[in-house]
Amino acid sequence: MTARLRDGFGRRFEYLRLSLTEVCNFRCQYCLPDGYHCDKDDKPQELSLPELRRLIAGFAALGVWKLRLTGGEPSVRRDFAEVLAMAARVPGIRRVAMTTNGYRLAERIVDWHARGLGALNVSVDSLDPRRFADITGQDRLPEILRGIDLALGLSMPVKVNSVLLKALTDQELGRFLTWIKDTPLSLRFIELMQTGDNGEFFREHHLPASWIENQLLAAGFSERPREPGAGPAREFSHPDYAGRIGLIAPYAKDFCASCNRLRVSSEGQLRLCLFGDGGYDLRPWLRDDEQGEALQEQILGQLGYKAAGHRLHEGYSGSTRHLASIGG
Repeated sequence: MTARLRDGFGRRFEYLRLSLTEVCNFRCQYCLPDGYHCDKDDKPQELSLPELRRLIAGFAALGVWKLRLTGGEPSVRRDFAEVLAMAARVPGIRRVAMTTNGYRLAERIVDWHARGLGALNVSVDSLDPRRFADITGQDRLPEILRGIDLALGLSMPVKVNSVLLKALTDQELGRFLTWIKDTPLSLRFIELMQTGDNGEFFREHHLPASWIENQLLAAGFSERPREPGAGPAREFSHPDYAGRIGLIAPYAKDFCASCNRLRVSSEGQLRLCLFGDGGYDLRPWLRDDEQGEALQEQILGQLGYKAAGHRLHEGYSGSTRHLASIGG
């Protein structure tokens, strides 16, 4: 199906990142250092399974073929397996992926794969167990690595996300390179992004992705051509390594020029940019199956408001308080 989702800058959107919940059970220093908290009176009203089905079908009818389920931590939803199986059955959706902190990965990956999960992103900010626990607030690194091995054993494409942190993860490049020497996964170093809640941490730990790039080029890695439907990472490979390395550098020049994804929050807010101002409520058009065409019209109409790029260079992160609120 031809993608109908195009903005005023010629960018085409075939990729939807759908947050299933704001809840996360980790306490990552750069995102939720004090853990997730929510007042009972202000508890988010997450989209129901029927609403999610209508939403995904609406985007698929507009040419979206790649769907990523995110959070928070998506697997904390009790019906996550049912959401996954439903999403995989929606006509037009060719790939269902998820981004996870990995805490249920080892025990659930076989079932998730059987229900239609086709690709996996796992956050691993350190390969040192003590440093991992310090960064995330969870002493779970061995079981997360076991889950990754199980996913690889199922022949699933696996990407590992690691936030680049000065004085923390920048000391581990050698350890990560040793890991991917014989492990066929894609390791993504993500430049730390400033959000509404992490200003002080950002100023202390931000490290440009160019720091990693220079070391990779010196070690004989070379940049690969961008694949269809790929995310924003620039990917590097080496003939002697089974794995690859990707760099996600949101502060780099023209980073937004290749934007190919839209986002929807767990409450049905369409977000045109991770660091934009608020969202557009799609929930009124998710109440029954008769509003499919009206939903599509609303989505198409909103694309005219998508800006050329974010304003992170100005220290402006929009309405994004932390990355758990919309899935990063």
